[in-house]
Amino acid sequence: MLATSVAVASAKRGRSHKKEFLVAKKTKKTSNKPVARREYSKEDLKLLKAHSKSKTPVVRIAKLLKRSGATLRQKARAMGLPLGHRR
Repeated sequence: MLATSVAVASAKRGRSHKKEFLVAKKTKKTSNKPVARREYSKEDLKLLKAHSKSKTPVVRIAKLLKRSGATLRQKARAMGLPLGHRR
């Protein structure tokens, strides 16, 4: 994290104190590329159904399909499959 030191003088009740704060610098965006989204293939859907039936942990399914656990839970719910917090 990039930070700069900023000195601030406070004058409360006639006293003069100097305080130093660290303030984070703003970072620049590297690009404005849209997020790449992959469609679920028939093979992906078959694997998701099979792993749902065998009660495979979501983390393991996510690594196999190279998708996040949240997206797998959403897709399983849309398909009517139990997955995730049911165990």
